[in-house]
Amino acid sequence: MAILQPRRRRRIRWQTPITLVVLLGVLAGGAWWGWNSLTEVTAEQVCVDQPLPNKKLAPKQVVVNVFNGGAEGGSARNIGGQLTKRGFNVGKVANEPNGDKVDVAAIRGSSKDAPEVRMVFLQLNQKVPIVADGRTDHTVDLVLGAGFTKLNTGKVTSVPVPGGTACLPSPKPQQPIPSGQNPN
Repeated sequence: MAILQPRRRRRIRWQTPITLVVLLGVLAGGAWWGWNSLTEVTAEQVCVDQPLPNKKLAPKQVVVNVFNGGAEGGSARNIGGQLTKRGFNVGKVANEPNGDKVDVAAIRGSSKDAPEVRMVFLQLNQKVPIVADGRTDHTVDLVLGAGFTKLNTGKVTSVPVPGGTACLPSPKPQQPIPSGQNPN
């Protein structure tokens, strides 16, 4: 007859699984923080006070982002091209980033009476709402809706600015072309 010995109870060591879970949590938290730090814009572009020739703002001094907010496909690209031909610096041309839809069009800028906002407003042949969002970079967003028809046929080439200075987006520095490379 075999003598039955009591089975030894294995003692569960909880330290290893707990340490593993804690380290995985730290790793996940670090990855989340790193991704947010990488994708979040921390340096806000600001405007620079610039003297204006003849105390007038010209289209070449205005940066316009053209967004499609319900208009026919390609409208933003078309209007952006027309504004470029009129001398504007067209920044972004895309669908409205927030997904907002507008009936005719809308203009967004730093303030309703900012000269760059007035310059874009005068390019339109339809009355559109102006939304002052307090942006510090003084760019202007033009959001096109389904009821937008076309730009004003009479080109407005300048807007008078009291005081002769305007806060305009800082010009982006030109990257030097390394020697031996074709710039085109």
